[in-house]
Amino acid sequence: MKIKDLFERNIHRPINGVVKADQLDASSVWQELDEFVVTRELTRHINDLVAVLLSTIGSPNAADKNGVWVSGFFGCGKSHFIKVLSYLLENEEHGLFSERRRAVDFFEEKLGDPMLYADLKKVVAASTDTILFNIDSKADHRSGRDALLRVFLKVLNEKQGYSGDHPHIAHMERHLDEKGKLAAFHAAFERESGEPWVQERDAWEFHRDEVVAALKEVLGQSEGSVEKWVDGAADNFSLTVENFARWVKRYLDSQGHGHRIMFLVDEVGQFIGNDTHLMLNLQTITEQLGTVCAGRAWVVVTSQEDLDAVLGDLKSTKQHDFSKIQGRFKTRLSLSSANVDEVIKKRLLEKREDAIPALAAAYEGKHDILKNQLSFVNAGMTFKTYADPTDFAACYPFAAYQFSLVQKVFESIRKAGATGLHLSQGERSTLDAFQSAAKQLGDDEVGSLVPFYRFYPAVEGFLDTAVKRTIDQAGENHALESFDATVLKVLFLIRYIDELPGTVDNLVTLCVDEIDADRLALRKRIEASLGRLESETLIARNGDLYFFLTNEERDIGREIKNTPVPSGAEERELGKLIFEDILGDLRKHTYSATGRDFAFARLCDDHPVGHRIEGSLEVAFVSPLGDSYSEYADDGRCILHTGAEQGRVLIRLPDDATIGRELRTYLQTESYVKTKHTGTLPDTTKRILRDRTEDNRGRRGRIVETLKGMLLDATYFACGTKLEIGRSDPKAALSDALEYLIQNAYPKMGYVQHLQANPKQEIQSTLRANDVEQVSLGLSTPEANLQALNDLREYVRLCAITNKQIVLRDLIEKRYGSRPYGWPELEVVLLVARLAVLKEVNLFVNAAPLPLDKAYDHLTSTNKQRKVVITQRESAGTDLIKKAQALGKELFVQGGPNAEDGLFAFLREHLIGWSSDLAGYLPLAKTGNYPGRQEIEDSIATLRKFVEETDSLRFLKRFVENKSELLDLADDYHDLKGFYTNQKHSWEKLRGTVDELSQNRLQLEQHEDAGPAFARMEEILATARPYNLLHEAADLIHTATTANDALVATARQPAVAEIQGLLDGVAEELDKVSADAALRTRATEELTKLRDTAQTASSIAHIAQARQTAEAAFDRALTAIEKAQTPPEQPTPGGGAGPTPPKPKVKKRRVVEPKSLWAGGFIETPADIETFLTKLREELEAALEADERVQIK
Repeated sequence: MKIKDLFERNIHRPINGVVKADQLDASSVWQELDEFVVTRELTRHINDLVAVLLSTIGSPNAADKNGVWVSGFFGCGKSHFIKVLSYLLENEEHGLFSERRRAVDFFEEKLGDPMLYADLKKVVAASTDTILFNIDSKADHRSGRDALLRVFLKVLNEKQGYSGDHPHIAHMERHLDEKGKLAAFHAAFERESGEPWVQERDAWEFHRDEVVAALKEVLGQSEGSVEKWVDGAADNFSLTVENFARWVKRYLDSQGHGHRIMFLVDEVGQFIGNDTHLMLNLQTITEQLGTVCAGRAWVVVTSQEDLDAVLGDLKSTKQHDFSKIQGRFKTRLSLSSANVDEVIKKRLLEKREDAIPALAAAYEGKHDILKNQLSFVNAGMTFKTYADPTDFAACYPFAAYQFSLVQKVFESIRKAGATGLHLSQGERSTLDAFQSAAKQLGDDEVGSLVPFYRFYPAVEGFLDTAVKRTIDQAGENHALESFDATVLKVLFLIRYIDELPGTVDNLVTLCVDEIDADRLALRKRIEASLGRLESETLIARNGDLYFFLTNEERDIGREIKNTPVPSGAEERELGKLIFEDILGDLRKHTYSATGRDFAFARLCDDHPVGHRIEGSLEVAFVSPLGDSYSEYADDGRCILHTGAEQGRVLIRLPDDATIGRELRTYLQTESYVKTKHTGTLPDTTKRILRDRTEDNRGRRGRIVETLKGMLLDATYFACGTKLEIGRSDPKAALSDALEYLIQNAYPKMGYVQHLQANPKQEIQSTLRANDVEQVSLGLSTPEANLQALNDLREYVRLCAITNKQIVLRDLIEKRYGSRPYGWPELEVVLLVARLAVLKEVNLFVNAAPLPLDKAYDHLTSTNKQRKVVITQRESAGTDLIKKAQALGKELFVQGGPNAEDGLFAFLREHLIGWSSDLAGYLPLAKTGNYPGRQEIEDSIATLRKFVEETDSLRFLKRFVENKSELLDLADDYHDLKGFYTNQKHSWEKLRGTVDELSQNRLQLEQHEDAGPAFARMEEILATARPYNLLHEAADLIHTATTANDALVATARQPAVAEIQGLLDGVAEELDKVSADAALRTRATEELTKLRDTAQTASSIAHIAQARQTAEAAFDRALTAIEKAQTPPEQPTPGGGAGPTPPKPKVKKRRVVEPKSLWAGGFIETPADIETFLTKLREELEAALEADERVQIK
């Protein structure tokens, strides 16, 4: 039975794929009413709408219920619904051939509910006009807030027969019509112009004079006033929502009481978009119509989304109050595409009764096959399968999944912008798609199925030219086969459906064209086709997913394919994926036997991954990407290679052609996207780049998963052996290979037989050991790792012979850390510590010896290890030790221990003691008051050369070689020590005595005993080495001191007596004048001090000076007394002389100096005597004559 004979209705009959508001021919109207399917969902919505309309007929409360919002995505049937609604509300009679029916009559059987049908009839019985229009087709696309209002006015004017394109002309017509003069105007205009008004009104500017004449005639106005109105009509026309609502009301009133009008606006949501002003305009129009027209004017709109969603988008950008529009559109009908299959099955696929058995037979025993044939892999949603024979019969020749998938195709293509024309989904376009596909199989026998590519013609007419051209050109491409274009169509149809990945399995399902199709053969055919399409850059591949490429995507794909990949980039990236993504950036392996970490260099096809570590182990991967992969295909070659490269694990990955292609595409895509500056690119290009980036992330993940599998199937080689490695996990496999490598690449690792549980603690204990014999005894146990210690001894010896410096860090890393040793770091440090304690090696830091008690930090710190230098220690011979002991005995009385280190410590300690003593004497010597400064400084400098030497052998050699110098130094040391310990007091006393007696030097030098003694004292002080002379000091001091005391006493006695006599004279003068205490103190103070000085001074010169100064002080005392007794001269009030002052109690003193009376030098004759005495007598007599006292000086 042929498929076309299965259907109740002719599958080839014309069906409008898209419902158009202005398509009102009789056959279309009849078909739209006759074939309208009332689904379960529509039954609910019709019931709700009828209830609202019925409740508002003649109701005073209808003003705020005049809005109906019909929402639904493309494909829900909302356009068909409101068009059928317009038929119902006007309920006109329609006919086809001889049959005539009113619109409501079509719904008696469709509703299946007598009560609902009765209510519907009541609603349509009310007098109603409907204006159905698609707002996009009616709008003049002028922007502005009144765009929506202009459309409403236009359709109202057209409904009333007025001009739709010129609102001011329509306004004139409305004015004439309301005055009953419109028909007269038509006649007058036709008489003036010879043309009907309705035909010429859109070109009224060309008939201005005729319009003026006709208006003048019918209105009876002057020509001037009419011309003024005509010329200013357009500019003076005022369009407001209030005016529009009043015009609607006037129209309704003219049609009779209770008449209603319905504005049915299709796709108003798409027209408004995110324009807040348009939404507010719609709100205002609906509100004004409801209020002004008292609920008789309704607005029914369709939108892709429900009202709340539209308002939510608007509110997110601008805050406005949309509460009124929500109140106006209280009736909201939300249509979905969920029951599209119900519409298609009833309207298109309904089967004839006699076809059911044939379909049941075709399904019988094939349901499992069909389930397998029509199943999808990794789908993001559930696609329906045939539920039972009845469902199969209802769907056939289509698969059950195709009803929902076709809807998704239309929706996704529209959203992606791949359509050049308007694409309406839902029953209309879906219905058209299914009819088109069914018609293609009409002549096939039952058993055929509709493959998915049969739906392509349904969207072909709406596709963007570039998309269509791509598919058309694929059919003309000589490099492709005809079936390749079919596969390309399928890939395009599912291009934007995320829920259905374009895998080969899914493409096979989509291309199944009969119940018993051979999936395996079809799969091979599709795979071959995909390969050809990919080579022509018509599709892209991401792992096992295939994608249709648009023109721009194809251009970008071609650019990506042509993006150069630098040499070695693939190998390096592969290495990063293996080592970082899969192996967790593994850089070292902890050897299980010792716990030591072994770092290794990482290679992939001979390209290093990260920093290459010289001298370390190597893990080298050989992949199909490498140029030398074929050389390693043979196991024998790999065995030879790893035999020569003892420190390498070679891992040969299995051959896989896809890994290279995927990795190259990944790198090309990543490089290409990075070079694009997205800020200046078109939005479509940005989207493509984002998609490519996302695809590339998925590609990277798949590459990693592929590599994980390849690693488990890889072959491992090490140390010239093919390894049998477990395949549980890549990390575990590599760990096993490294264990084997370390075990065999480090043959001397076994020298360290015993590993310390706490090596740092053992190092500390070793360094603190002060008994070399005890340490030596400890080396006899297995724990001492004697074989390793001997190896270190020999290495140190060889380095000493070749003058090679040994740095501790290099010793650890490069010598014993690398092959063939591989010893743990701290075990090497412990061996070095043991040799140091055994005095077999010396440790230095910055050329300075490192004491063992301070060596721990330097030995265990990685950074400090780089500063530690190890040298072999040379031992002193017996002869040298005996000589050193002998010299030590001469210097220190004791010779010291017999052992080298003990003798070194003994001698060095004594010399340090000498140096310390001398350093203590030096500050006193530097003052210049003590002897031996030069000897002290020279000795300290000499001793420094010994005490700073920390090498015992060099110390002992220098000690013996400088015997003479040390013996001389010993003499100096003992002299200095004797002086500063025992003689310093005598020296200080001698020096103090000389300083004290020096003030009487002249008198002492003339003394018979004191003169020689004082000279000897000064001689001793001036001697450079006075140590053997200080025994004379005591006697010399006694002699000089005794003489000095006698001389001072001789000088002091007369001086004190003379000064005291002068003091007594002053006291007598003071008594005469009855001086007060102040005058007494002032007159005697100076003489008293001079007398005290003469009594206490130890200097003979100071005593003599005090004696000489006393006479002048006596004169000054008398002068002070005389001044105190002379009263000041007092003037009298009258200006004359005052009373005579009383005579002073002490006469005025005249000082007579006989020497001044004789100028002739010597008195030699009696005459000279007489002359001198005469002058003296005359001076004395003159004084007495003047009542003065005479003082002879």
